Amino acid sequence: MSSSNRFLFVNGVVSPSSPAPTVSAFLESRPGAYTTTRTHGDGSLVLFWDRHLRRLADSARVLLNANPSLLFGSPHSLDSFSPRRTRSPRWESAIELLVNESMSKALPAALGERKSGEELAITALVSGNFENICGFEDLDEEMVSRVLDVCVHVGMYVPPVFGVRENGARLAVVGRGRDVANAKYSDWVRLRKSLEKLRPPLATELLLSNDGDQILEGSVTNFFVVCRKDHNGSSPDATGEDLHGYSTYPYEIQTAPIRDGVLPGVMRQVIIDLCSSNGIPVREVASSWSRNELWEEAFITSSLRILQHVESIQVPLSWKLLESESEKDVTWVKKQFREAPGKITALIQREIMKKVGVEGYGVTSFKV
Repeated sequence: MSSSNRFLFVNGVVSPSSPAPTVSAFLESRPGAYTTTRTHGDGSLVLFWDRHLRRLADSARVLLNANPSLLFGSPHSLDSFSPRRTRSPRWESAIELLVNESMSKALPAALGERKSGEELAITALVSGNFENICGFEDLDEEMVSRVLDVCVHVGMYVPPVFGVRENGARLAVVGRGRDVANAKYSDWVRLRKSLEKLRPPLATELLLSNDGDQILEGSVTNFFVVCRKDHNGSSPDATGEDLHGYSTYPYEIQTAPIRDGVLPGVMRQVIIDLCSSNGIPVREVASSWSRNELWEEAFITSSLRILQHVESIQVPLSWKLLESESEKDVTWVKKQFREAPGKITALIQREIMKKVGVEGYGVTSFKV
């Protein structure tokens, strides 16, 4: 286990399999809702952990009510669960307790193997245990622990340095948006593999769109554009008046709204909150490729990358060509960004790193 520097704990007990699987193989092998984050500051803080716990509990609830097979692995009748019960604060607190107990076992083991410059990449997964669901009556920690299994996978991660042009993302639009997008679930790891056959050379992340024009999100990231406003200088849904010295430039930040079918990413919401509180115009709207001449900058976010500037984006010349068998059959059109990262992207990155110190969760807070 230690030789691979990967660790897997199931219900607080280290997995007997050695070496531990990669995180992708682990997620493909188990159904359920999951969340991924990492440490910061030489393994001293877990990024935005409280937000991740809330999103994990919410994803599990969404799967139970919308598609239980994504949580339990096969279709089942789950009459003992109801939307009213899973919306209870006790549902969230029970999951929080279970996950934190497993974290208290996994983190010390992984920190002991961490090398200088490495952070911990942490994935917590909650899956249903159908065999124990009979007799589920009272919504408390004991009963939730009977019907849910908790896995914590920890590996090593070296964060890329922000601000280096060569560390930018190269994006390609290759497929349609996901189903049950308001929950983060492990089966997506398997489903997104079908997109790989269309990945062009050198592309580092794949973007999703239902029509080839309105861009929703990445396969593992949320997508943002720094867009010039129309010549009238206004957008009815934009918020904010000041741009920290950039108020003379009529820009706004755009990202697709949840209602369009995108994952409510933790970092996505952090950025929206930061923009709103700092007077940076932000609008939840899917950016349109047909208007990409207005795009000045772009970036993607995830809890591992935090924020990564975009170097280039390419889309198929014809959306119908995506039905081809491979990338070789597709003709691409590319947009290259002049500044990478741009000034506004760098500004938002600085604001995020300030927030990290405020909302970081100390690893010593996980009690064994």
